[in-house]
Amino acid sequence: MSPQPQAAVGAPLSRVDGRLKVTGQADYAADHDIEGVVHAVVVDSSIAVGRITGVDTRAAEAHPGVLKVITHLNAPALPYRDNAGSNNPPGRRLRVFQDDQVLFHGQPVAVAVATTLEAAQHAASLVQVTYDAREPSTDLSADGVPTNTPTTYTRGDAQAALDSAAVRLEMTYRPARNHHNPMEPHSTTARWDGDRLTVWDKTQWVIGGTQTELAAVFGIPLESVRVISPFVGGGFGSGLRTWPHVTVAALAARETGRPVKLVLTRRQQYFGAGYRPAYEYTMRLGSDRTGRVTAMAHDIRSETSTYETFAERGILPLGQVLYNTPNVGQTYRTVPLDVNTPVAMRGPGFATAAFAVESAMDELAHELGIDPIELRLRNEPETDPSNGQAFSTRRLRECYTTGAREFGWSRRNPAPRSTRDGDWLIGTGMAAGVYHTLRAPAQASVRLDADGTALVQSATSDMGPGTYTSMSQVAADALGLPVRRVTFRLGDSVMPNAPLHGGSLTMASVGSAVQDGCDRLRQQAVQLAVGDEQSPLYGAAADTIVVRGGRLYVSGDPSRGETYQRLLARNHHDSLEVLGSYTPAQSRFTIDAYAAVFAEVAVDARLGLVRVRRMLGVYDAGRIISPKLADSQALGGMVGGIGQALLEHTVTDHRDGRIVNANLADYLVPVNADVPDLRAIYLDGEDREADPIGVKGLGEVVLVGVAPAIANAVFHATGRRVRDLPITADALL
Repeated sequence: MSPQPQAAVGAPLSRVDGRLKVTGQADYAADHDIEGVVHAVVVDSSIAVGRITGVDTRAAEAHPGVLKVITHLNAPALPYRDNAGSNNPPGRRLRVFQDDQVLFHGQPVAVAVATTLEAAQHAASLVQVTYDAREPSTDLSADGVPTNTPTTYTRGDAQAALDSAAVRLEMTYRPARNHHNPMEPHSTTARWDGDRLTVWDKTQWVIGGTQTELAAVFGIPLESVRVISPFVGGGFGSGLRTWPHVTVAALAARETGRPVKLVLTRRQQYFGAGYRPAYEYTMRLGSDRTGRVTAMAHDIRSETSTYETFAERGILPLGQVLYNTPNVGQTYRTVPLDVNTPVAMRGPGFATAAFAVESAMDELAHELGIDPIELRLRNEPETDPSNGQAFSTRRLRECYTTGAREFGWSRRNPAPRSTRDGDWLIGTGMAAGVYHTLRAPAQASVRLDADGTALVQSATSDMGPGTYTSMSQVAADALGLPVRRVTFRLGDSVMPNAPLHGGSLTMASVGSAVQDGCDRLRQQAVQLAVGDEQSPLYGAAADTIVVRGGRLYVSGDPSRGETYQRLLARNHHDSLEVLGSYTPAQSRFTIDAYAAVFAEVAVDARLGLVRVRRMLGVYDAGRIISPKLADSQALGGMVGGIGQALLEHTVTDHRDGRIVNANLADYLVPVNADVPDLRAIYLDGEDREADPIGVKGLGEVVLVGVAPAIANAVFHATGRRVRDLPITADALL
């Protein structure tokens, strides 16, 4: 017998869709070649708040190739049924072209549709819109007045504990607004066939998002909308709800009777697809002289729009579960401003809270003269301090010790501004991270064909983490097939239901459904074999049958067996097919993923320039399905954290609400020169309490803790504490 193939799960496989991507054969939302397609270009408002007093479309409509210009003056009324789908936050979502009100700078006020993109672009520039503008309120610090009831959390008596604490600190941290800036801009192609709508869209939620929202907006049955999204060129959360341009494309297609393609420009991305909101986060910390934290008080404010209330659920949990603090008080308020609505961005809430909490812990460590790791170890809980539950797994201590050893933390001189390399001040810092393990119901269809190949399908997405590959690995092992014999398809609303693609829940949810479906199909094949008098496996106990390399055989007697192909052919089956499903069960445990992040920076003593030299992340994230994909996530998270800490900042002109740096020349993101020596370590293990395949999610937690680790390293290098992000040279001069 030939040696049995190794397991696919845990192997560092290259992406199964990699060749399609590097050869340009992967079709993204704007790449689909739809017969008869025409082009739409959105006209954006030039004011932040007010009303439209006039629209002159005559010159635009007279331009050759222009089919129609749609505004609130000629657009049909749309039902806009109430809809909790597509991650719509509480409020009244923007209704495009339904009235004369302007709610934020860049709001769609018209769309030009033409036979060519160039004609549509020129026509859009010819549309003349006049306004009655009001003075906008867009500054969280200067203008922000919370109007909603705050979200609160308390345990113990934080104020009394602060009053009696031997050591008290109070700090306010201000992380800036960040935009997602994925490589692929948002785009939608829409086509109507009678009363049925098909859209090719960039989305992170095929069924519950885009399909559900369009059905609600146009007042048509859910089954009358088909959404196709096989590839997503980066999302980071920007595709987690259905933005107005999707409705504009579908409306333009219906009004012109032609398929319509609409692609947002890079500038339009900044007010057309959400962002991570700016925050003011005040921390009050109390401890005894040994470093035991006795009280934490969090007073949090963030920006939202006037028409919807976007509140990040993840802003509070980190401050509740990361440390064994007996007295905690949290107050979270959103501030309505004349801006478009924010949305989740990688590590939503947790990454922002970590910057405040982990910077504050570093400040306390310095105040007490205690090593930052030792301070965290002294406050590490044995059970979840927010509810008393046991942790499914919590190996943060091991993350600290492993990271300290591998990073060389013991060589660190704890005194700030004590280490130099010529003109460069050298500093090291660390921070902890946590992200809750989310799971949701999911389904996956599995079909085994007579040629011994398998097709697995689910209406999930792949914005970059490698869903095609990781699902193929799970399916291959469960079916006993080589990965090359498995095809995984996604991104179509006709496929089995899947949750949104975000929150690190895809692997746990869809992966568990794939595992279930493949297990069921394998068992179906086994039952067929042991009940088939012509099979070598006839009469064998089903639980003794093993499948490897596409061959079923008796455990302990590999010579007694047959292939899937022979079994199906002899029984006249073209295929076997099952529907796998997963529904998360209630757990008595707190299930989270954890990180310890270490950073070394160099700061030019004369110029204040900051350069990250090296970073290490150590993760307790359960079972790692694919080490190569995991590295892609972890290193990418570190790069994103470098951007959050040192570069990324959306700048608004508060006079008119205009985003000043709405382009990739002025909105700075990390480039190769900013990306140093990055390394990730994953603790061996799995968490079967989390889900049947033992994963806890990795894509979000890898960003949490990166910005504070860098900020703490900057303090160690310079002795200057910067509490605003990004950390810029002027703050260090």
